[in-house]
Amino acid sequence: MIVYEYPLNESIRTMLRLEHLFDRLGQLIERDAPVDHHHALATIFEIMDVGSRADLKSDLLKELERHRQHLLGYRGNPAISEAALEATLARIDGAFARLNQVSGKAGAALTANEWLMSIRSRISIPGGTCEFDLPAYYAWQQLDATRRRSDLLQWVGTLMPLAEALQVLLGLLRDSGAPQQVVAVGGQYSQSLPAGRVYQLMRVRIKKALQLVPEISGHRLMMLVRLMRQEADGRLRPSDADCSFELTLCA
Repeated sequence: MIVYEYPLNESIRTMLRLEHLFDRLGQLIERDAPVDHHHALATIFEIMDVGSRADLKSDLLKELERHRQHLLGYRGNPAISEAALEATLARIDGAFARLNQVSGKAGAALTANEWLMSIRSRISIPGGTCEFDLPAYYAWQQLDATRRRSDLLQWVGTLMPLAEALQVLLGLLRDSGAPQQVVAVGGQYSQSLPAGRVYQLMRVRIKKALQLVPEISGHRLMMLVRLMRQEADGRLRPSDADCSFELTLCA
């Protein structure tokens, strides 16, 4: 099964982009090649760019508190595992405390490192990090992989409270939805969203063997999924076949 996710507001859109970048960063750091660590460093700078939104930290803290208050209402409920509930609340409290201790925007502590900022200023220029442009950076790339990885982990450490908060929040959001099996008649499926309920994320799961790509659009009142088939030239063309898939709306 392939899972496609569609954010229904700008805040969730930012969170999903950051999650994608942190996932890529984790994979690149574990590798040994200098080119992988170059792209890991570029990803750190991308995280700083995406996380530079002034209200991001406050939004995450508010969302963590909202989930905390919601879950507190389940205490004493015999249908809820008390141990699981307390473990989840502890994760929320830990993520909230660590993120709240971070001052400034994502990666603000790294901006004091002139060497890193010299790389950041040139990394978006095609070929801008050649050895004749940044000889000190080229020398760093020749270091042992263990040393490079240690440096990367040190720099990433300043971003980990953000990564932890995202992991907790998106995990809670995804768990809030109940999957339902629906059918796209003639390759299209639409659904009105109930008034009074604010959904934040739409998840579509499609069997890989079907080789279909969903084009998703939606807002607080309506959602639409069009199933497309990718041709040999890479173009997407509408599928007119009836097809079932799994839909989850998360609040």
